[in-house]
Amino acid sequence: MTVLVTGAAGFIGAYTCQALAARGERVVGLDSYNDYYDPQIKRDRVAALCPGVDIRRLDLTDRDGLAALFDEVRPEYVVHLAAQAGVRYSLQNPHAYVASNLDGFVNILELCRHRGVRHLAYASSSSVYGDSATPPFSEDQRIDRPRSLYAATKAANELMAYTYAQLYGLRATGLRFFTVYGAWGRPDMAPLLFSRAVLAGRPIEVFNQGRMRRDFTHVSDIVAGVLGALDHPSDEAVPHRVFNLGNHTPVELEHFIGVIERAAGRPAQKVYRPMQPGDMVETMADTARAKAAFGFEPRTAIEDGLPPVVAWCRDYFGDAA
Repeated sequence: MTVLVTGAAGFIGAYTCQALAARGERVVGLDSYNDYYDPQIKRDRVAALCPGVDIRRLDLTDRDGLAALFDEVRPEYVVHLAAQAGVRYSLQNPHAYVASNLDGFVNILELCRHRGVRHLAYASSSSVYGDSATPPFSEDQRIDRPRSLYAATKAANELMAYTYAQLYGLRATGLRFFTVYGAWGRPDMAPLLFSRAVLAGRPIEVFNQGRMRRDFTHVSDIVAGVLGALDHPSDEAVPHRVFNLGNHTPVELEHFIGVIERAAGRPAQKVYRPMQPGDMVETMADTARAKAAFGFEPRTAIEDGLPPVVAWCRDYFGDAA
């Protein structure tokens, strides 16, 4: 089948392209290569993970460019992973989130609708649960009290996709990712931030005095969930669905740091800070629905998945870690 992957140079996007190409699909990607973080990492990531994949430089807000790409490629399936990411950055640059996550998403929905795409799988986020849910987070819990604009745009994406599914019969699946980590990860997230700092002997900022729990989920488990959901579209009676993709095992932040310390072979210099605006104290995914629908079952514990991240940071960044 022909699959269009947006955000193809991103962390999850590049691994998704790799997995789809490995099983013989025709994969075309797009990415804006924006400078939210160093675009060189994105270029190196693509070269390392999916060197044979056709990835075009294109922004989601370029309606004419997107339409031309859809007409050229004629995708049967779309995996929409492109978005302006980051909870804290949404407090500083809200317009970037409106442009990419709202305007860009409606452009994707319109093209999927008018070009006969069979199934749209798109990225949502665990951040949609905000202040409304109690762990473990289930898809039936409310998502109407987000703690950041980023979370609000992701919740809006789910409503937008639901509307297109009901009005036009577009089969769409939203995937709520829970704190994804792995080699080639995003440098603005804790796994790489902490690993690089500990390796270099720099202090790390530990927010909420370390009283945080996160459902860290390895990228290999996330990609298995993305492909599982893509391969099992909803039926006509229920054209839109939402699934949690998480490890279902929240990890204490202090334990997480301890795994990094052991892998790095040196202690962390911790600077404790108060809770940051937009952050959540705990995340934990109830994954029963995804398991029942397409057999989703994460396999990577933090003790197994995190040391290779530290090793990758040492190798990739070297003395500049």
